Amino acid sequence: MELSLIFFPLLALALGFKHAYDADHLFAVSNFLTRSKGIAETSHMAVSWALGHMATAAIVTIALFTLASAVGSITGILNGLEPAVAFMLIGIGAVGIIFGVPVTHEHTHEHGGSVHSHVHTHRYGGLGILGKRLHFHHKLFGVGIIHGLASNDELIAVFVAGLGVGSLQLLLGGVAIFTVGVVLGMTLFGVAVTIPILKYGMRRVQTAVNVIAGSLSIIYGIMMIVGLGGFNPFDLVFG
Repeated sequence: MELSLIFFPLLALALGFKHAYDADHLFAVSNFLTRSKGIAETSHMAVSWALGHMATAAIVTIALFTLASAVGSITGILNGLEPAVAFMLIGIGAVGIIFGVPVTHEHTHEHGGSVHSHVHTHRYGGLGILGKRLHFHHKLFGVGIIHGLASNDELIAVFVAGLGVGSLQLLLGGVAIFTVGVVLGMTLFGVAVTIPILKYGMRRVQTAVNVIAGSLSIIYGIMMIVGLGGFNPFDLVFG
């Protein structure tokens, strides 16, 4: 038991870190990270997403523990929710492109017999109230909740390992440590994305990054719908 109590948290932390790098996580969160104004905001986004993920993960863990005889049915239901993630990715990608590509328009007016032309650029696509500054961390909390419903391989591994520990409280503690790993993994990724944008954040560069992130999100969402999703870079390294 003492050995399990030592290795279970380490396993949960490592699996959480790996879980952060599921492709659907990276593509979805990237669409928000490209709009971060600094490392602090990036970290806030990562934590918000992870907390949304943890909220769902905790509910799933309680359901698995309480209805242990129906684990197969529960995991089957969760796997059936993958299309929700796919459509969310497509929506996020589309909105990300709309918000990420400035819209320039020109209008003219007359002063004292002379006509003047003015050019305006709207950072978020000129969508009126939708073009206002959004609180992205709130959106990411919701995105995390949906991700927690459908992306569950590592969480199931934590649950199976935690059964040897023996109590729901310790299992939920494992979920919390799992979430710490998710936060660390996503924050590291977020910093890696944010620093180049802040350093070289010319409008054209940032627009290109927004379009790429949005396009990849849409493409991967379509891949998930046709059954070609599930990529994680750690699987390439550790098999």
